[in-house]
Amino acid sequence: METTRVNAVFEGGGVRGISLTGAVRAAEKHGIVFNRVAGTSSGSIVAALLAAGYTADEMKAAIERTPPASLLRKSAFPAVRLFLRKGLYSGKRLEKWVAELLASKGVRTFGDLPDGKLRIIASDITNGRLLVLPGDISQYGIAPERFSVARAVRMSTSIPYFFDPVVLRQPFKERKKQAVRSRFSYVVDGGLLSNFPLWLFQQDGSSDPATSVIGFQMVGRSDAQPHRIIGPVSMFQAMFETMLSAHDERYIEKNKEIRTIKIPTLGVSGTQFQLTPEKSEALYRSGLEAGEKFFQSWDRKAGVLKVNISKPK
Repeated sequence: METTRVNAVFEGGGVRGISLTGAVRAAEKHGIVFNRVAGTSSGSIVAALLAAGYTADEMKAAIERTPPASLLRKSAFPAVRLFLRKGLYSGKRLEKWVAELLASKGVRTFGDLPDGKLRIIASDITNGRLLVLPGDISQYGIAPERFSVARAVRMSTSIPYFFDPVVLRQPFKERKKQAVRSRFSYVVDGGLLSNFPLWLFQQDGSSDPATSVIGFQMVGRSDAQPHRIIGPVSMFQAMFETMLSAHDERYIEKNKEIRTIKIPTLGVSGTQFQLTPEKSEALYRSGLEAGEKFFQSWDRKAGVLKVNISKPK
C-alpha cells in the first residue's frame, strides 16, 4: 500500500476523544503515516500516544480498559477541596494512566521522542499566555527534553475548577519581577486559548512545507438537557462547555476546511464522564466513518480533498 506522511492536529473534546481514535484508524487503513503530531486537551492524549508509537487499535483498547469515570475520585468535602486545591478532582490519576501507557513504549520525557515530534497546548492563566509544550516550559527554568510528557498532557486536560490546575514555580529572575502572590503559575486546559491549533505546524517553520497538515475535529453541539446553574462551579462548567461548543461550531476558512476531518460527537458532552460502553463505541464508529469519508476523497498528492472550488463571480 502506498503511504503518505502527514502532520496531524487533534482538537480537544473531553471524553469524546475516543472518536479521534476511530478517525486515526481510518487514516491507518489508507496508508497515512503520522510525522509530527499536536493536540489540545483530550486531543493531546491521542497525539502523545501516537508519538509514542501506539496504533489506533491499541489506543481504543487502552481507553476501553479505563473508563473516564475511573479517573475521578470525588472528595467528601468538594467545596473545601475546591477552595484549597482549585479543583473538584485531582488530575493525578489521569497523569498516572498516561504515564504508564507511555512508559510501556519507552517514553517518559520529551527527550525520548524525536525532536519536534509532539507538541501540546496548555494555558498559563497566571500570566495570561498560551503554552506550546515542550518548548515553552523553558520559561519556567525546566529543560524541555527533561519534561514529562504525561505532565504536559495533564496540564492540557485540566478543565478549570473541574480538575486541579498544575502549579509551576516561576524562575527566580522572573519571580523578582512579580509580587509574592505571583511567584507561581497556574496552568490549565489548553482549550481556553486554542482548542484546535491547526495553525501550529504552519507557523513553526520546522516542518517540511511539502508535508500536508490534517486536522481531526469533533463537531456538533451537545443535545443534553440545559445546564442547571445552582452555584459558581456549575455556572463555570456550563460556561466552559459552551465555549468548547463555540470552538466546534466556529467558522473555519475554506483552505483549512478542505483538510479537516469533521467527526460528529452524537450529542455527547465533553464532561460526560459516566460514558456507557455503547456510547463510547458509537463515538469510535463516528470517527471511523468520518475518517473513511475524508480519505476516500483526499488527493494524497495535492494534500487536499478532490473538490472543485469555483472562483467567485
